[in-house]
Amino acid sequence: MPPLLALPFPAIDPVAVAIGPITIKWYALSYIVGLVGGWFYARRLVAADRFWGVVRRPSLNDIDDLIVWVALGVVLGGRIGYVLFYNLPLYLDDPLEILAIRNGGMSFHGGFLGAVLAMVLFARSRKLSPYTLLDLAAVVVPIGLFFGRIANFVNGELWGRIAPDFAYAVVFPSGGPLARHPSQLYEAATEGALLFVVMAIAVRRFGFRKPGLLGGVFVLGYALARTFCEFFREPDRQLGYLFGTGDWRYGGITMGMLLCVPMALIGITYIVLAARGVTRPRHEQAETVRADAA
Repeated sequence: MPPLLALPFPAIDPVAVAIGPITIKWYALSYIVGLVGGWFYARRLVAADRFWGVVRRPSLNDIDDLIVWVALGVVLGGRIGYVLFYNLPLYLDDPLEILAIRNGGMSFHGGFLGAVLAMVLFARSRKLSPYTLLDLAAVVVPIGLFFGRIANFVNGELWGRIAPDFAYAVVFPSGGPLARHPSQLYEAATEGALLFVVMAIAVRRFGFRKPGLLGGVFVLGYALARTFCEFFREPDRQLGYLFGTGDWRYGGITMGMLLCVPMALIGITYIVLAARGVTRPRHEQAETVRADAA
């Protein structure tokens, strides 16, 4: 019997669409919606002249091609990141399990690095500034984060820490009999919805005229949001708390928190560099000077 202060877990089928032997799960659908939504939003941003100034922007065809590169970077990076950061001993014992993505196991930090690498390589192939592509991605990525965390909740995975006295705690089918924080929804609200609003305000305030600025804002914002949510999220069972116990006041540091530290530092660094104009290509700096002089 669930505790008095708890909400029953909604019985949602993890399979969103089933046509004969073909099934599409909510988690896969969240990736599709995130990528397609990001692609559509990116095309609109590229077409808006007021955001760009003298900065060279990618073409609409570039955006169409970039989505394929980013999708591969996210999937490969997310899987490799999970293997390396969260469960390396298991995969060393059974390397073929690395290919079993259907069993779950993706790391945002790994997917983030994979997407960054894909965009850098794509920028070089099209002679574009990688900072510009990263800024563009920073504005649209929260869409995928939102739907991804909602899918985590639907799947009843990545649940939160025990919260017996919280009125909106949830008893997850795979989380034992105790009520827990619905931390997936906290992450959807902060890493997804809130960060989307922050990035939308930033792009309307600064545009893409300072390459690297929006990317820095996103990386810093995500690091802060994820660190906040880690206080409510149960760490991966195979890792537990890296230091101390479940109470952060006594050293309850998780892998998610640890990985957010370099992200925050990188975000701050790029915000400062972009504000000073260091990240802008030299020819664009010269064009800006001429425009100001005129």
